[in-house]
Amino acid sequence: MLEALGHRVVSAPLLHIRFYDGPDISLDGVQVVLATSANGVRAIARRTPRRDVPLFAVGPQTEAEARAAGFTHIKNANGDGAALARATAEWVKPEGGALLHAAGAEAPKLLVSELEKNGFIVRREVLYEAQAVQRLPNAAAEALKSGELDAVMHFSSRSARTFADCATREGLAAACEKLIAVCISEAAANALSPLHFREIRIAKAPNQQALLELL
Repeated sequence: MLEALGHRVVSAPLLHIRFYDGPDISLDGVQVVLATSANGVRAIARRTPRRDVPLFAVGPQTEAEARAAGFTHIKNANGDGAALARATAEWVKPEGGALLHAAGAEAPKLLVSELEKNGFIVRREVLYEAQAVQRLPNAAAEALKSGELDAVMHFSSRSARTFADCATREGLAAACEKLIAVCISEAAANALSPLHFREIRIAKAPNQQALLELL
């Protein structure tokens, strides 16, 4: 998508996703699956053949992944975990059955706690983990050193924190002062606090399209 917009891109994966193996996850008695990331969808799809249970997605990327995985009843909260909690409380009732959150090991428990306040029973299934890299990919480190980059895009607070840790560890903090940091949320921007940038831009909504519009 970036290249289609005319940008030259250096890709720097900073989190390695490891899905947990195990027996099939039972969805008996579950009225809705909650997915707070595309990886949550991928994780639950690996552990159950069922696609008939409604899935509530945090945003458009997660919704698209759910459609690709074959889920047939999908709603999109178009926001963050708090937005998903509010939307879920509007779309379904506690007496309809339990909710299942397909979560990563690092996922905050805000979604579960907010829904429990509203009387829902929530099963939090930790199905994957995101392991942070210890060094920037060589291409990204070299691009930073050479000063050829204009901006760096951060799609989550975890990846932003990992970038800050790697840049500091590798002596590349000064190179960031010439860059624009493009952040999907205020939390992602705050995770960059050890570094200084020429400018920090924060998306109006926590999704990919809003992030692209900052460019």
